[in-house]
Amino acid sequence: MPASPSTARAINDRLALRLLQQEGPLTAGQLKQLTGLSRPTVADLVERLTAAGLIAVVGESGEQRRGPNARLYGIVADLVHLGALDVRTEGVTVVVSDLLGAELNRASLPIADDTGTGPAVEQAVALVEHAAKEAGADRLHTVGIGAPGLIDPATGELRDSSGLPEWHRLLVAALGERLPARVIVENETNLAALAEQRDGAAHDRDTFVLLWLGLGTGAAVVLDGRLRRGASGGAGEIGFLPAPGTSTLPSATDCEGGFHSLAGGAAVVALAEECGVPVRGAATGALAASLVRGAVAVVEGTEAEGTIGGAEGEAVAGGSDQVVIEGAEDQVVIEGAEGRAGAAARFLDALADRLAIGAASVVAVLDPGCMVLGGEVGQAGGAVLAARVEERLGRMSPLPTEVRASVLGGGAVARGALLMAREAAQDELFAPPPSR
Repeated sequence: MPASPSTARAINDRLALRLLQQEGPLTAGQLKQLTGLSRPTVADLVERLTAAGLIAVVGESGEQRRGPNARLYGIVADLVHLGALDVRTEGVTVVVSDLLGAELNRASLPIADDTGTGPAVEQAVALVEHAAKEAGADRLHTVGIGAPGLIDPATGELRDSSGLPEWHRLLVAALGERLPARVIVENETNLAALAEQRDGAAHDRDTFVLLWLGLGTGAAVVLDGRLRRGASGGAGEIGFLPAPGTSTLPSATDCEGGFHSLAGGAAVVALAEECGVPVRGAATGALAASLVRGAVAVVEGTEAEGTIGGAEGEAVAGGSDQVVIEGAEDQVVIEGAEGRAGAAARFLDALADRLAIGAASVVAVLDPGCMVLGGEVGQAGGAVLAARVEERLGRMSPLPTEVRASVLGGGAVARGALLMAREAAQDELFAPPPSR
């Protein structure tokens, strides 16, 4: 049965909007070429979308031709504003963007462990409100949240998980009441995978697994272009995977004794000490990333080139006899060229051994063909750590698996939350009108 004229118009409008979102500003002629629609049909849809306030003239094409240049049409980026939150146990990062995902403002706030549930929620909500105001957004249309823990596949809500702060779960409802805005939440590792597939290390892959390495561990599974959450939303909870090399087994409420005990932030810091890397400071995901980044610099012989790293910690040349790995509060010194190289190599080799254990289990079950080492630690390890893990996987599994380092690191969660918010907002704004 052929579509009615109104339905056909709605389908054409949505197609044109999607092309403008993907390709950027286009002329009517380019829309005609990309959609395959007739010139009159394209002229009609451009008029409709302009009248609806969804698109506007944003410039002229630079084509050399007689007469005036063709007008370039683009989506009205400030039609609505979006928010994205990366919620961690230790704090919150907020990003505010326009409808096309261009970042307008970013703000972060640490939340101490001893902060009460009510004050923590209030601090996080206030941060979102302030960030939106600073970005010039009167209101946020959609807010995407990336948080640790399980998302109930039936309700889309963050489940009450032991070991996680209560304010994480209450924040979702509080944001919906205060803003107001459409608020959607997803597991942080799943969002990181979405971001790495769209903008990062897995941009050319429809099937891959992201292994999250930060303060905690996790995995996200993407098969045939689709994120797989599992029956209860817990696909990828690799921290609970029983693993050799631990002194106990994980339980339903505690991942101690699982893969987390081998590859979590505290475990990585302890491993560095065991391998002869002196550690100063609390065992955090940031310090773990700093240690890995510094070890990679030593192994590659690049520490003499100067600063290596970023906000989570930096490896700084300390002369010919030492390398200093610094974070905001932590400092690590490896003395002596020979000792420095040996400690760094032992550390990366031992870490790769551990990561390969968890990776091999995932590969044996899913055969993803590609694994991305994500999170702050995965990004810090770069190609050096990825190559070590890939070599070990090749010895442990008959299934060929390429191992890649994260491009986005810890920032992948906020980026993924923003992509999720943008997709939801555009689905609503660009949706065909109900048929009559």
